[in-house]
Amino acid sequence: MKRAVFKRSYQNQPALFPFEIERLIPSTHPVRLINTIVDKLDLNSVINTYKGGGASSFHPRMLLKVLIFGYLNNLYSSRKIAKAIHENIYFMWLSGQSFPDFRTINHFRGKRLNGQIEDVFRQVVLLLAESGVISLKEVFTDGTKIESAANRYTFVWKGSIEKNKQRLEEKIQNVLAEINQAIESDNTDKEETPDVSTLSTEELNDKIQSINEKLKQSQGSKKLQKKVEKLQEESLSKLAQYEKHLQVMGDRNSYSKTDPDATFMRMKEDHMKNGQLKPAYNVQMSTENNFLTNYSIHQRPGDTATYKPHLNSYNDKYGHYPEVAVADAGFGSAENYEFLENNGIEPYVKYTYFHKEQSRKFRLDVSRIENLHYNKEQDYFVCPMGQKMIAIYKSWRTSDLGYKYEVTHYRSQNCLGCSMRGACNKQKGNRTIEVNHKLIIYKQKARENLLSEKGIELRGRRCSEIEQTFGQLKWNKKFNRFLLRGIEKVSIEIGLLALAHNFQKLSVLQTINTLFCLKYLLYKFLFDLNSNIHLKLCPLIGYNPIPNYTLPEIKKAA
Repeated sequence: MKRAVFKRSYQNQPALFPFEIERLIPSTHPVRLINTIVDKLDLNSVINTYKGGGASSFHPRMLLKVLIFGYLNNLYSSRKIAKAIHENIYFMWLSGQSFPDFRTINHFRGKRLNGQIEDVFRQVVLLLAESGVISLKEVFTDGTKIESAANRYTFVWKGSIEKNKQRLEEKIQNVLAEINQAIESDNTDKEETPDVSTLSTEELNDKIQSINEKLKQSQGSKKLQKKVEKLQEESLSKLAQYEKHLQVMGDRNSYSKTDPDATFMRMKEDHMKNGQLKPAYNVQMSTENNFLTNYSIHQRPGDTATYKPHLNSYNDKYGHYPEVAVADAGFGSAENYEFLENNGIEPYVKYTYFHKEQSRKFRLDVSRIENLHYNKEQDYFVCPMGQKMIAIYKSWRTSDLGYKYEVTHYRSQNCLGCSMRGACNKQKGNRTIEVNHKLIIYKQKARENLLSEKGIELRGRRCSEIEQTFGQLKWNKKFNRFLLRGIEKVSIEIGLLALAHNFQKLSVLQTINTLFCLKYLLYKFLFDLNSNIHLKLCPLIGYNPIPNYTLPEIKKAA
């Protein structure tokens, strides 16, 4: 029986020459791509945040590389990244064998990159555009909700605060009326009881101070003095607390005490897809060729209100709006369509009932305004029974976002005894409809774009563009909850995540291009060897020959 032979271990053997980590890093590894691209970025704005003097600091370029590579490898905690720098050769090589601790990494991420991460992201996207990977002419936009790091049970609801505040104001008003009545027993110089609902906390405090002075002058009873003290110590402070809650909330309907910037949103996370209210942020993202080109953080749960500021942030980054915008029905509104038209953006944005209106059931529904015939010249609709629905008046409406639009009201002449009354409408009297003509025009243009050959192609790409990106970020990268609190720091995390996503996609594309060129060279070798057998051997190497293209052209296309 032969004896087993084992390789010799050189664990404690001293080396004549120092060991080089460079030899262990593959040439196609993503860490080299991050190192090369970050070295090309202009980080003077980040460097200027450092003050001179004192001990030397770790270079921000190195810390940025480490953070991006950490997010690319699903390491979001500063402690885990600091640990990886001591244990992982790729982190060691990227950091130049420098070993910053987790406090340094966290401070750089939360403080130094605050307000700077968007410029870093913009520079990377512009480099992708210069290399021809993206064109910055079309955007596929959608939103997703990511949970905040706040406590889930520290919610403050606007409806509850307003209700309690109203009760407290009524209570204060009754107490003030009782005190005034007791102080001014005679009718001379009698003051009217103030309307507390219109007073601020400061004005109410002044009123209490004046009552205290009157009590001292008239030597009021101790019972009245106790009521005033209770009013000042308990009710006034509670009223100030309610006002502070409403001020923090602003236009929102809720917020979290541990993260005031987070809003409670309905999230579908359990296996039954039942909505759960959790503190979260609405993250809007735009992609092109699966590369993230823009992102923005919003506090409103709905996507409709976020579209305009999201595209405005795109314009701020690159100095122009995209030529083509693709989005789902959550963004289809008159305000958004008008914004796209005013900025020269071709809309491929769905609207509510876009898919339903193409069904036979929808087209046969006589209650839908879309199915009524409209005479544009004489401005009237025709009901299913052939009666004219004449315009009676116009009015202006204002949406929750402050957008004003005109609505025309039409009414039929006589619906009494109509055989289709139950199917047509269930109103009392003659049927009345409200029509936003501007929205109908916008929908017609969007419908034509979406049903065109290009629109069908873009609608098919949308699922593989932005939806696939959300799957990568939330499923593959396991980024379902922020680590930092506050909308500014949350933006930093999303920026690093977007950078990591783009580097990962670019690394995959680089690997594919390398294999493509190798296959092409092998194909050329087989062709030069024997032109009769090259077509039979090419499928074996997984290459589809393109005889009309030269090698430089194929490299450029790849």
